[in-house]
Amino acid sequence: MSNTYLFTSESVSEGHPDKVADQISDAILDAYLAIDPNSKVACEVLVTTNTVIISGEIKSAAQINLEEIAKNVITKIGYTKKEYQFSAETCEIKTYIDEQSPDINQGVVSEKGLHKEEGAGDQGIMFGYATSESKSYMPISLNLSHLLLEELAEIRKKENLMPYLRPDSKSQVTIEYLENNTPKKIHTIVISTQHDEFDEDEKMLNKIKNDIVDILIPRVKKRISLKEQELFCEETIIHVNPTGRFVQGGPYGDTGLTGRKIIVDTYGGKGAHGGGAFSGKDPSKVDRSAAYACRHIAKNLVAAGLSNEILVQVSYAIGVAKPMNIYVNTFGTSNVNLSDTEINKKIDSIFDLRPAEIISRLKLKNPIYLKTAAYGHMGRESKKDVFILKENEVYKKDGKPNCGCNQEPCITFGDDGLFQKNIELFPWEKLDYIAVVKKEFNL
Repeated sequence: MSNTYLFTSESVSEGHPDKVADQISDAILDAYLAIDPNSKVACEVLVTTNTVIISGEIKSAAQINLEEIAKNVITKIGYTKKEYQFSAETCEIKTYIDEQSPDINQGVVSEKGLHKEEGAGDQGIMFGYATSESKSYMPISLNLSHLLLEELAEIRKKENLMPYLRPDSKSQVTIEYLENNTPKKIHTIVISTQHDEFDEDEKMLNKIKNDIVDILIPRVKKRISLKEQELFCEETIIHVNPTGRFVQGGPYGDTGLTGRKIIVDTYGGKGAHGGGAFSGKDPSKVDRSAAYACRHIAKNLVAAGLSNEILVQVSYAIGVAKPMNIYVNTFGTSNVNLSDTEINKKIDSIFDLRPAEIISRLKLKNPIYLKTAAYGHMGRESKKDVFILKENEVYKKDGKPNCGCNQEPCITFGDDGLFQKNIELFPWEKLDYIAVVKKEFNL
């Protein structure tokens, strides 16, 4: 018997209470950035039975209708029925917003703070990770966990193949690895999905499990590489709704909070994660922007062939632009005749990790964050998209959008009542530094 080990990652759907909170936080952030790209936003959300609480610190020229944004997010997710005990129509929305502390603001605005340069919005450590084991340079266990729920949501929202599905669901995938860290097979898949009560418990469970096996998993297989498809096998253990039923779910079944799914958001437990969450934070918060920058670095290094696996750490002091440190670990998989310390020095010369440079390089002052708030911030496809803001999501004065600047409106809505802006989603996933890395390391 060969020596193997097991590694597990999990994901949660867009209807999971914590992810509902994340999406509302990021939708609010996007609305502010669409009108005022210099907005400073730290927005936290709590969701529970028929209640949404929005709080935080915000400094912006924009004036946003937070209630409408929250309702639109809830509707889009699929919480549209009264029996869910949480819907856009029935839930009460409470807001508690203060202005960003001037003590913090002076540290993140150029020429205002002690160091006169746009500094980090907080102290802390951030990580980026990449591995060559999948085409997305992400752990396969996490990739599959996300894909299972993405596809389940697609079925729920757009097709009638599993009409009993409700928005809340969780997944978990365990991969069996060989000693050399090569994936051997999928050991276990766990799917827990909220559902209507449509029959006796045993009959419901059998129906749902059969549909997971016969409908969901074949659709997921079509979305992955042949190499990853081969990991599915007859020995794969599949658990579906292991308690036997899952009718009461969503914010009615469990309270949700912004920022509680940080491992789901990043690398599924592989690599490492810093101390801060992402959603609801504008890019001046290095919790978010520097984590994206570290992923960008790690992915480009692995894609360039520098190593098969790499972890990048960076740390900051609040108000200070230059990082306290940059640390690199190749886990013994480096393909160049250099130590990790030597690799580290070269990376420091290639990538400028001052917050203002990160924001500029990755174009992070755009309304691009709602799409990150479910199914992972990393490992996604960088692509062009259009951001849409509805008229009822912005406060108006004399029938015009009111940005708060007391001048002409900063945005103009079309005849359809929509404001549109061209954006690039997941820019930290671009492989735009491969040539630079290869040249620097003679690859």
